[in-house]
Amino acid sequence: MGLHELERNAHKASRVGQWLLPGAVLLLAVFLLFGGELAREWLRFDRQGIRSGEVWRLVTGHVVHLGWSHFALNAAGLALVWFLVGGAYDIRRWAMVCALSVLTMDVGLWLFDPDLQWYVGLSGLLHGILAAGIVVALEKPDKETLALLLLLIAKLAWEQYGGPLPGSEATAGGRVVVDSHLFGAIGGAAAAIWLRIRVRNATPI
Repeated sequence: MGLHELERNAHKASRVGQWLLPGAVLLLAVFLLFGGELAREWLRFDRQGIRSGEVWRLVTGHVVHLGWSHFALNAAGLALVWFLVGGAYDIRRWAMVCALSVLTMDVGLWLFDPDLQWYVGLSGLLHGILAAGIVVALEKPDKETLALLLLLIAKLAWEQYGGPLPGSEATAGGRVVVDSHLFGAIGGAAAAIWLRIRVRNATPI
């Protein structure tokens, strides 16, 4: 099933309902932007704060942004990714994918990027959503799916060995934490594989 065939997936939501999840995430992100620096300080993924028991940061850190330019970049990315793969699941399964992607990012950043003190942004989750959609499409891949897979792998590899893509930090207005992209993609792919195994085993989801 290629990307063009995702509309035929049994779990596809209605055209309007399909956009409820990304729409809600972006509305929340906009609302938090109006909180300014104070909201960002209280909600970002912050290693010291999490150590102190502020566990909400493990979730909210993925919704707050450095500023409007950072948000605009992520909002455009989410719209594009959702346009490509948003029909792969219904809203409930997408929520599961997002939850596992966030969990994987949190664990990955905490354990494997110990020098990272704080983090904000949706970009890691975007990579998780895209990776999950590609895994679904690979069941019956077409050229578009394979090209998108290669682009994702190439981007992640570049970021791990060469750093952020040229111009990305200037556009975002701050440091790009490329490890969040890698861990988000791993989490999204793992979630899609887990959902497929449950479907094949006829396990209720």
